[in-house]
Amino acid sequence: MSKAASTRDTPRLAAGPLGPAGLLDSLAPLLHEWLPRQRWFAGKGRAVTAFTLMAATELLPMSATPGLLHLLVRAQQDSPGRARPTGDCYQLLIGVRAALPPRLAAARIGRAPEGPLAGLVLYDALLDPHLAGVLFERLRTPGQLGPLRFDRSPAAQIPAGLAARPLGAEQSNTSLVYGDTFILKVFRRVHPGSNPDLELPLALAQAGCARVPAPVAWYETTEPEPATLGVLQPFLYGSEDGWQLALHALADGHDFTAGAHALGRATAEVHGTLAATLPTAVLRKQQIQHLAAEMTERLEATAQAVPALTPYVAGLRTAFDAIAELGHAGRTWAAQRIHGDLHLGQSLRARDGEWAVIDFEGEPARPLAERTRPQPVVRDVAGMLRSFDYAARSHRPWAPQWATRCREAYCEGYASVSGADPRDEPELLRAYETDKAVYEVLYEARNRPDWLPVPMAAIQRLSLPFSPSAPSATSTTTFTFRSSPAPPTATPKLPRRPPQ
Repeated sequence: MSKAASTRDTPRLAAGPLGPAGLLDSLAPLLHEWLPRQRWFAGKGRAVTAFTLMAATELLPMSATPGLLHLLVRAQQDSPGRARPTGDCYQLLIGVRAALPPRLAAARIGRAPEGPLAGLVLYDALLDPHLAGVLFERLRTPGQLGPLRFDRSPAAQIPAGLAARPLGAEQSNTSLVYGDTFILKVFRRVHPGSNPDLELPLALAQAGCARVPAPVAWYETTEPEPATLGVLQPFLYGSEDGWQLALHALADGHDFTAGAHALGRATAEVHGTLAATLPTAVLRKQQIQHLAAEMTERLEATAQAVPALTPYVAGLRTAFDAIAELGHAGRTWAAQRIHGDLHLGQSLRARDGEWAVIDFEGEPARPLAERTRPQPVVRDVAGMLRSFDYAARSHRPWAPQWATRCREAYCEGYASVSGADPRDEPELLRAYETDKAVYEVLYEARNRPDWLPVPMAAIQRLSLPFSPSAPSATSTTTFTFRSSPAPPTATPKLPRRPPQ
């Protein structure tokens, strides 16, 4: 974790009426209703049984109008098969007013029924430009505020007074744009340790990699355990989202292979810098069998949650068995730090045509320890290949050849920089693509059930008998299947974002 350059004298909330115990009297009745409805709440489908206030800090005193509270709250939930409730820790920034202006109606959490905030209206402060500006000013000035620590790059120039607006895209966190100059990602679900969305961009920036916007400021907590809470980076104004670019190309009937090839080169550059900068590893028999077992466990758990997956489980499991058998036979794979959740929505093309890669948090639903361990680069490649397929299946008529050409171009672009074609690891690529499709099935079933036919089409394909080809860096074939499934019978309107 970083060290702040200076220390403030303002304390966190003390024990007493506005201390953690008293605040829960005001907060808990409202959070029971509000928190499970949030897009970033990870425990959907399970009842919240209790809340624990892990830390509370006044960023603006309650005597101010409005007041601003920073909270770390653990939501305890019953979990099937576990003797004790489990819970995730969430970061909440709560505005406090006597009455809420109409312009902030969408941010409303509710009026506190009891406790020290009784009668006051609580709301999501990140939707209030004024309070979002308070957080920005804290980031401009390094220092300590109770358990919160604010830090910034010594070379960063961060002007005051930039207007704040929330970024409207679906995501597992909350992002604010300040004056079209900076973007702040606030991590809603908090994990102990340094978040890879701070750690990896810092490492890449220090190594001179221009493919990733360098963090300019960030803030962390020291209690109850050290953890990253938010990262401020340059906002790439005028850049275009790779997902939207792909959808527009499909809609206009345009080829996207040049963009896919360039994106493959950018991915390889990022991987190369990470391998040169951070520790690497080699996956051997034990690690490979553990990896296959994890994938199998996720498959079986998802089939329990999404019965539509059940008929394909046996066929899908063969992908994981294949890498376990290779590991048992002595096969090894290089591993390093990777992006961990790479898809078209995590890429931006600037006005000069160069690609940038963003959002290094990894899949937020997975444990931080898993997201920060060295992994084969093929995992990132598989995520991008699934994204091309996702885009193609969003189009009517279905455009399978468009996806095939993009997948080939991406791998060729990657190989042109790295010297290794990801398709030369067909069993590992298939296993990671299968694991990603299983993740997509669970995501869509929970969040966008109308989109379930899209990953299910990939499930049908990936469950078929598989024979690895021996592609070279210029091969036009990734896998050879005995037959090809039909596309889904219905596809709803284009999604705003791919699964994440």
